[in-house]
Amino acid sequence: MASRRFSKGVTSLVLFSSLASPSFAGGLERGGYNIDQLFDTSPFSFQSGVTYVTPQRKLKDVRDTETSLSSGGNLNSRPNSADETSNYTIPYIGFKAGFGDAVDCLVDYSEPFGAHTDPGSNWAGANNNIETEIKTRNYGGTCSYRFDVGPGQLRFIGGAFYQEVEGFKERLVSTVPLLFGTGTGVGRLDLDDSGWGWRAGLAYEIPEYAMRASLVYNSRVKYDNLTGTVDLRQVPVVPMFGGQVTPVFGSAEAPDSLELKLQSGIAPDWLAFGSVKWTNWSVLQSVPFCPTSTKGVVACKSGGSTELTSLDLLYQDGWTISGGVGHKFNDQWSGAVSLTWDRGTSQGYGAQTDSWTVGLGAAYTPTEHIEWRVAGAVGVLTSGSSGVMTRNGVTFGDDVSYSFGNDLVAALSTSLKVKF
Repeated sequence: MASRRFSKGVTSLVLFSSLASPSFAGGLERGGYNIDQLFDTSPFSFQSGVTYVTPQRKLKDVRDTETSLSSGGNLNSRPNSADETSNYTIPYIGFKAGFGDAVDCLVDYSEPFGAHTDPGSNWAGANNNIETEIKTRNYGGTCSYRFDVGPGQLRFIGGAFYQEVEGFKERLVSTVPLLFGTGTGVGRLDLDDSGWGWRAGLAYEIPEYAMRASLVYNSRVKYDNLTGTVDLRQVPVVPMFGGQVTPVFGSAEAPDSLELKLQSGIAPDWLAFGSVKWTNWSVLQSVPFCPTSTKGVVACKSGGSTELTSLDLLYQDGWTISGGVGHKFNDQWSGAVSLTWDRGTSQGYGAQTDSWTVGLGAAYTPTEHIEWRVAGAVGVLTSGSSGVMTRNGVTFGDDVSYSFGNDLVAALSTSLKVKF
């Protein structure tokens, strides 16, 4: 039987050690949504942490398959390989407060979704991508109400969050300006919007056994007013929109998700844990952008007559399965190890394939009020290829094709929690 003291010590480590693995999951996943601090047994706690991720995805056998001058020209004389990914950090700040014996509330800041690919202009696929970056900022508030049921407590969870998104994409639109010295030929899309989401869930806990089961649903966030600009000042030869900045609009959704988490003491000072998460990445296919002047006149749709550019993702739903064990060595030190599998969201277009990750973590508690945590993870991004796909009668990926092998990814996380 595990004691309540054991529950406080090892459980907190387990909740943190799993953070490093999902940091390079499929889709636009970064930190994802995490409300584990809500379960902290202290009346009040403040936590601040950061995760640093270094993916090493390298594209090879790159071939420019759309070689007309108006589509970037023939780039097959450029290098046929490129380092696609960039390092990134994921911050988190949260404050949890307990009210009486039944109510707990958490307010937090996180960056759940994002992406940054930066292969540059000197590769054969520059007409597809030079640099793309998407960032989100999430401000959440979540509360729970718990009461006795059987040998443990049942907890109802609910909350809301406000989310901001911004990003850009640059690619080589035409090589004609280069021939006449009138521009770089690079076009740029900028975008931003914000929206609201909500969450609801249930949890059941038996502290004496360090047992907890939770099921939490996070809603979609609708970006119905996704606005921005297409900058073609470096591409003056493009008909109608060349040589100018054009305001554009579109719409998209951040995906909803459902996550089941389980943990239980299995022996004195030992804990087993696991989770299964589904993320509805298939809501992100191709996001078209049309001139603002056409808004309300003609529908802005992928492949439509008014589409000026698009952000093509073509994702399938993501699944993430994780499991591991934690051990409390003494009153100050605990450790944990985890294994995570994430199903890739690419389906023959893009480079997001399955990944396998091993995570290691440690927690140091010098006093009952301070807890420092550190964790690391190393994983494999599996091999694959990208090429032509057709969705709803629209062809994608006919501008470039490439392959990639098994690549490494690593992450380091650190966090400090103050409890009072």
